[in-house]
Amino acid sequence: MAADPFAELLRQLRRNADRSQDEQADAINAASGRATVTRREVSRYENGENVPTNHTLGHIAVACGVPLEPLLREAKAARVRRRKRDEVEGEDLDDVKRRTLLGGAAVGAAAAAEPWGRLANALSKGARIDPESAGVLIEHAARLHVDELSESARSLQNRVESHLDAITAALPRAGTHERALTIAAGETAALAGWLAWDLGEHDKAAAYYGVTSECAKKAGHPPLRALALGYASYGAATATKALEMLSQAAQDVRGRGNATAAAWALGRYAEEAAQSGDDAGALRALEQARFAYDFADHTSEQAWVRFVTPYRMDSLTLSVYGELKRQELTVTADSAVERLGKELPDSGVVVLGDLASALLRGGDVDRGVYVAHQFAAAAESKPNTMGRQRAQSIAAWLPDTEHELAGHLLAFAS
Repeated sequence: MAADPFAELLRQLRRNADRSQDEQADAINAASGRATVTRREVSRYENGENVPTNHTLGHIAVACGVPLEPLLREAKAARVRRRKRDEVEGEDLDDVKRRTLLGGAAVGAAAAAEPWGRLANALSKGARIDPESAGVLIEHAARLHVDELSESARSLQNRVESHLDAITAALPRAGTHERALTIAAGETAALAGWLAWDLGEHDKAAAYYGVTSECAKKAGHPPLRALALGYASYGAATATKALEMLSQAAQDVRGRGNATAAAWALGRYAEEAAQSGDDAGALRALEQARFAYDFADHTSEQAWVRFVTPYRMDSLTLSVYGELKRQELTVTADSAVERLGKELPDSGVVVLGDLASALLRGGDVDRGVYVAHQFAAAAESKPNTMGRQRAQSIAAWLPDTEHELAGHLLAFAS
């Protein structure tokens, strides 16, 4: 029996990703976050013995970096073919042969016009990637930066690295989409570096940041270098080195369309300047950051700036005012709490962490301890890549009477 066209398409997707069936199963599981697909199941899909559910198809699309809609359409057609095949199993053998022959001829003649045929052709070696497929890869890179607000580094790492593999496989066939995909690759590599750093894999993080800078150079896109520098600044050997990185990052995001990125780079500069004792430089940079954010739209600029929410800007301001023990801290803290509202948003963990640390450093110990308890509970229920660092900072500032909370936070940070 001739292989089903949809089964052939799934096999082609795997081969274009240069994966074995075991590796394909791992990639699908990484995309879903659950170990539910085995090598045997991948084999059944590719032999036409089974058709993946629509839910599983979504994970296959992510793992292979291809659009979901064509896969859904072809899976539906494959199910129809299976039903028709089942219906004729009891019919006369000659009639079965006639139907099979006619059906095979129809599929062969129509292949180039069908969605699965176009997709298979686009994914074949040497073919250029189509705009829809490029768009899916780019948009998924953006979504990963949003997911970072509400997922731990451990749960997100496999998905990010799998997507980076998908973009890497697509780049040789990118054609006119090469620059856009190179930028998306750099953004994904930067996030992979950030996750590695949070997990203590510092050499790996540095390598990813280096790749991001190479992508920025190849694409002629300085804001991408700013992203790498901003992330890398957290692990800088000295405060002076961190300030140098962030100063360059702020230069890289000057100009239209970069207001959110500029606000983040300047806000980070203000944090580092405050910690290094440069009060005037910290306040000046913070004012520039807040001014830039007045003109920003974090939902429509570069993909990676989507984490720079108003809550994140509150956390930067709290961090600076707390370090400098500014009287504006109380008003800013009240405003930040009011903005958070009753239901804590995904990025609210960061705000609570910086608020607790700022209050403790600023001398408002009772309120700082109260918020520290809120942070500890929130960090457990909404883990993200910013929680561990803040847990360490808060533990260092807690009074001796809160040794149990400090121990809990240090255990969480480890």
